[in-house]
Amino acid sequence: MKNLPIALSGLSLAGVLVLFAMQLKGPKKADAPASMGAGAGSTTVAAGGRIAFVNIDSLETHYEYLKEKREEFKRRQSQMESELQRSAAQMQTDIEEVQKKAQANTLTQSEYETAQKRIGQAQQSLENRKQSMTDQLMKEQEDFNKELKTKLDLFMEEYNKSHHYDFILSYSGAVSSILYADKAFDITKDVTDGMNASQKK
Repeated sequence: MKNLPIALSGLSLAGVLVLFAMQLKGPKKADAPASMGAGAGSTTVAAGGRIAFVNIDSLETHYEYLKEKREEFKRRQSQMESELQRSAAQMQTDIEEVQKKAQANTLTQSEYETAQKRIGQAQQSLENRKQSMTDQLMKEQEDFNKELKTKLDLFMEEYNKSHHYDFILSYSGAVSSILYADKAFDITKDVTDGMNASQKK
């Protein structure tokens, strides 16, 4: 039986955050000192603007909540596939039994038609169950992606209260509009550590 068509590659975080940018309200002083943790940096881009970036690939790898949810989805997908495979095996056994009896001429026409109808209903039921499970898991994945973005948005807003960046961009090796990024301006570790700490709370 084919696997359920559900892929949880990074839970679409890179797609959700292809370019995450946040501009603070109110003017900033061009030479205002920043309170930054390990791996954080900034640069003047225009009229005192300050910029930093988050490596989404690294965040996906080290954000514990995301890793836990990814494993949870994988377990549930595996359980669903096992259930469907058991149902398919039972149906196949039924088909083989009917075929044997038909070849041995031990079934009446009425019994054969009844068996055909039963098997057809079982096939349709299996397809419906597969579609229902797929839809359910994809809906839960979509809901989680929304939750994940909300968590990141809220964290970045809180994070920036003490760091005062004008823009915080996302960076990904797979999908990115940033052609070059100086590691001095990488705040990924700060963000990952902070989100892990927030999740524990």
